[in-house]
Amino acid sequence: SVSVGTGVQLLCMSFISIACALLGFLSPANRGGLLTATLLLFVLMGVPAGYGASRTFKSLRGVEWRALTLLTATAYPAAIFVVFTLLNLALWSHGSTGAVPAGTFVALLAMWFCVSLPLVFVGAFLGFKRPLPAPPTRTNEIPRQIPPQGWFLGRAVTMAVGGVLPFGAVFIELFFIMTSVWLQRFYYVFGFLALVLLILIITCAEMAIVLCYFQLCNEDYNWWWRAFLTSGSSGLYLFGYSIMYFHSQLEIDGFVPTLMYFTYMAVFSTLFFLVTGTIGFYSCQKFVWAIYAAIKVD
Repeated sequence: SVSVGTGVQLLCMSFISIACALLGFLSPANRGGLLTATLLLFVLMGVPAGYGASRTFKSLRGVEWRALTLLTATAYPAAIFVVFTLLNLALWSHGSTGAVPAGTFVALLAMWFCVSLPLVFVGAFLGFKRPLPAPPTRTNEIPRQIPPQGWFLGRAVTMAVGGVLPFGAVFIELFFIMTSVWLQRFYYVFGFLALVLLILIITCAEMAIVLCYFQLCNEDYNWWWRAFLTSGSSGLYLFGYSIMYFHSQLEIDGFVPTLMYFTYMAVFSTLFFLVTGTIGFYSCQKFVWAIYAAIKVD
């Protein structure tokens, strides 16, 4: 539920950021303004994050809603903040001009605790307050025994298969984005980026639904984590591609610059994992609801 809530937050941030860039509100020539707007949008999307996490948690019959809300607001942001702080300390120790000043850290903490955290609680309150729809069919309180599954339905195999197509959908555009970030090139084709994002959503949904269908046909009803990991595994392909890009396109020397590159790409791959995994989870949830709603029980 925490991962799904953070994925909803990132997905909403991506949609609004690309829309603002398409309308000309964000200029790629002003990298600082683009980054500031993206961070601000992430903070303001706390309501969708809390709402998505709470609805998922409630549908899975969770009860500790306070712990869920607090983890949704702090778990992934805190981990990224710690990594960012340690990396910044390494830059300070080497006297780099790229180190972030202490005032920026204070501003980030203020945005996090004064804006994002209350908004996540508001979204969680709205999500828990809204009643869940009735199940489409009668459910059994005693779990059925799951028969032995074939090797081709193992979690590792489905993750390896499910992440290929979503990564392939963004492979070419990813090259231009990484070139813009690491080689100081300007990126202007936000219209094409919006189309790629749409293709990514469709591809993640299709792969997650197909593999979920095979899983249900083999009487394995534990689909929720499998659905998230199936499409989310494209983040692993992204990190693997970043290693190849480092050796083929970049000329980075020294321990600290190399550490910066792989740390940032690991963080970006994790965020990509959360976004694609959230798409896969919600797609399978709608699919499972639809097929069981179509069952006629006499």
